[in-house]
Amino acid sequence: MPKSLTTGIYAPTQVFFHPETEELDKETIGRHAIRLARAGVAGITTNGSNGEAVYLSRDERAAVTRTTREALDAAGFSTIPIMVGASDQSVRGTLDLCRDAAAAGGDAVLLMVPSFFKWAMDSATIERYFKQVAEASPLPVVVYNYPGAVAGIDLDSELLERLAAHPNIVGTKFTCGNVGKLARVAGAVKPVSEVVAASAGVSPYFAYAGVADFILPSVLVGGSGAIVGAANVFPRACVNVYNLAVQGRHEEAREMQQALAKADWSLTKRAIPGFKAILQHYHSYGGAPRQPMAALSEESARELCEEIRWMMDVESSLPDVI
Repeated sequence: MPKSLTTGIYAPTQVFFHPETEELDKETIGRHAIRLARAGVAGITTNGSNGEAVYLSRDERAAVTRTTREALDAAGFSTIPIMVGASDQSVRGTLDLCRDAAAAGGDAVLLMVPSFFKWAMDSATIERYFKQVAEASPLPVVVYNYPGAVAGIDLDSELLERLAAHPNIVGTKFTCGNVGKLARVAGAVKPVSEVVAASAGVSPYFAYAGVADFILPSVLVGGSGAIVGAANVFPRACVNVYNLAVQGRHEEAREMQQALAKADWSLTKRAIPGFKAILQHYHSYGGAPRQPMAALSEESARELCEEIRWMMDVESSLPDVI
């Protein structure tokens, strides 16, 4: 039985490879998930953009989710839900990945708009795609609005509100970074929130920020939390911003959000190679992305670690939640 999603911070986890072979490093994949769980993340997202899913085979995607689930369960984190990236370019292919995600221990799927044939993806086609998948998926669907990864296709609030009416579409990840859009959807749908009461008698819906620099604003307009790559590197800081926000400690939350936004920009400019360089420096794992994506040069990695050192000091000063 899939676990229910929850409010809070989700980490869309990196994937790790053995350096000589580029085979999955399952031990490190599991160890990373456990570190994030101890830091207090509410959930894990596998096979997302941070997880290099486009470089993985179908079997490898399933192995990443299965490894993550088994590691969390063995470490005493069996209640933490796993959201699984399952995007493909067709309804049929997406449903194959949804079924794989369920069999591997996932609890929900995260889906982007198919975009290879961008000319074919008008609003009606996009809506039909998500509803066709939701009708047949064994897991609930979270819509992933990430224009930067899908040829600029940006789902508007009206479409997201219509999709939210489907009983098996349970949320949206707003990697568009648009607080106004999240606010409009939250106002119409009343998502699960720790600061705003949800509508009674309706199915739970979750509105997640998709970028670490607007965790606080998203909470204030009724969001459910955030799914953010920065939680791979600064999990305690991301959790701390969210917790301060829902506790109403807005001045402290604002200061921490400003710091996190500055640090996240340092990461964003270097993308996956930067995340992995920091993990390697501070946690002795990370390694390189799968080819053809290149790792940072030694000089660039040193520059990044120096640039981000102040935030790693902040992260180290915060306690694990568990």
